[in-house]
Amino acid sequence: MIEQDDFDIHTRLHTIVRGEDEAAMVESVGLALVKLPDVLNRLKPDIMIVHGDRFDALALATSAALMNIRILHIEGGEVSGTIDDSIRHAITKLAHYHVCCTRSAEQHLIAMCEDHDRILLAGCPSYDKLLSARNKDYMSIIRMWLGSKEMVRVMRKKGIEHHPNFRAVKHVPFDQFIQLVAHAGCMIGNSSCGVREVGAFGTPVINLGTRQTGRETGENVLHVRDADTQDKILHALHLQFGKQYPCSKIYGDGNAVPRILKFLKSIDLKEPLQKKFCFPPVKDSISQDIDHILETQSALAVDLGGTNLRVAIVSMKGEIVKKYTQLNPKTYEDRLELILKMCVEAASEAVNVNCRILGVGISTGGRVNPREGIVLHSTKLIQEWSSVDLRTPISDALHLPVWVDNDGNCAALAERKFGHGKGIENFVTLITGTGIGGGIVHQHELIHGSSFCAAELGHIVVSLDGPECLCGSQGCIEAYASGIALQREAKKLHDEDLLLVEGMSMKKEEVVSAAHLIQAAKLGNAKADSILRTAGTALGLGVVNILHTMNPSLVILSGVLASHYVNAVKDVINQQALSSVKTVDVVVSNLADPALLGAASLVLDYTTRRIY
Repeated sequence: MIEQDDFDIHTRLHTIVRGEDEAAMVESVGLALVKLPDVLNRLKPDIMIVHGDRFDALALATSAALMNIRILHIEGGEVSGTIDDSIRHAITKLAHYHVCCTRSAEQHLIAMCEDHDRILLAGCPSYDKLLSARNKDYMSIIRMWLGSKEMVRVMRKKGIEHHPNFRAVKHVPFDQFIQLVAHAGCMIGNSSCGVREVGAFGTPVINLGTRQTGRETGENVLHVRDADTQDKILHALHLQFGKQYPCSKIYGDGNAVPRILKFLKSIDLKEPLQKKFCFPPVKDSISQDIDHILETQSALAVDLGGTNLRVAIVSMKGEIVKKYTQLNPKTYEDRLELILKMCVEAASEAVNVNCRILGVGISTGGRVNPREGIVLHSTKLIQEWSSVDLRTPISDALHLPVWVDNDGNCAALAERKFGHGKGIENFVTLITGTGIGGGIVHQHELIHGSSFCAAELGHIVVSLDGPECLCGSQGCIEAYASGIALQREAKKLHDEDLLLVEGMSMKKEEVVSAAHLIQAAKLGNAKADSILRTAGTALGLGVVNILHTMNPSLVILSGVLASHYVNAVKDVINQQALSSVKTVDVVVSNLADPALLGAASLVLDYTTRRIY
């Protein structure tokens, strides 16, 4: 096949030792390791492309790595149920660059501490041919192979070649094999082809045994993992034979090869060859003994709000085991001292409630660099909170890994792990509280943006001549719909004696708040109601802009004002949005404390090997 494709063949190596046992496989690897150094010295390749998870590929990757040759590994990060897994992951650790086929494989590579910048999610190269492979002349190919006399030895022993309904062959050329698979009534066996390539045609598959356990599959695959009786396989055949399933694109969209070529051309051959592993920041290892195993894995969650500083112990299931609240100090020194004091107290208490603290997650207002754990600059509600390294002092004091992110992003993470966003690929969370914030999850991942300023949803401009916002601009959503904005309008009405209506009363020392405006509107105050409708419309217009930009399938309204805005937002979507996005679900968050749960998610998602 290689010769037919007109490749220039520089060297031919015979390394496969005859035999079908484990010893023959080991001898083949050893023979390849003996012969390869001379070949690689002569060829001097810039990059060695290694594909898949066969034992001969392991010999090639080992030789190239020891001879300081860059390795690009194709189809790493996947999971199956045999020695192939170990070989595939061993090649991953030797390789400098990775081309993977699925998003799960990409996340597995990142979880294995491979550099995200050196990973390309391209899809499976074979899908480039598979998705355009259907041939009208397939019957002639099928007739040709139904007349074949070349039998596989092991099937001969069973006498299968004497049965009129069976034909066994050692090899079918790829182009012809595609046609057989595409028009088959069913495919049965334990090959990876059944769970990968066949999905491109929607052909039914019966996967036998555990060899492919862990691989992603389309709905066309039915597993018979412990086929200890013939009845199970026959029953599976009755269910599968002749069905036609939707084509699956889990493993590719037909454009893998152009992506791989572009990736290859982007590799800088001058950069250092020594590969680096991206380990999570951990100061001290935690001893593994029975006491730790019996403990409940938990996180310390910290929420830095404009008024309060809160610390909580949060379990893996999202239960707030213990919570501490103090007023947020006005100065940097006092604030950091109080954070450390509260975290130390909570960590000590965790022992008493049988919780094992895996790390510290911090949710704070402002723009945050989550990679470095630094607050770049904060909102006006939190003073002296710019260019602050939170990770280092807290990690040093507690000997725990520390993660930091913006409060809007944390709210989105909370929804992804514990709320309405669980299992949703694309959704947006909007926080309606003192200010307006939010987070965007796209393809299951949180979007931070090039300068960590993504999802500043409160500062979407919905009017060119609207009220002034705290950011200095005019007409932002926050200037209309935040708690501060509603309080401002409530004060105006109160100063003009237009706020209070029958059924309302205020003490002289009581501060006018957004709650008074909402109460007045409920009791029939037309002006208060008009202000709330304007705020809801502004928020709705902002959501429409988000729908037209990100096209999420779900919008989650969170915070104390969410329930007051949800109907207005839905109305604006129906009136203003394009018809293709009007079907979006808009819901109110059911999480009691998204800030703390989101801070905990920073820890729990990473330490349980889910990538954030």
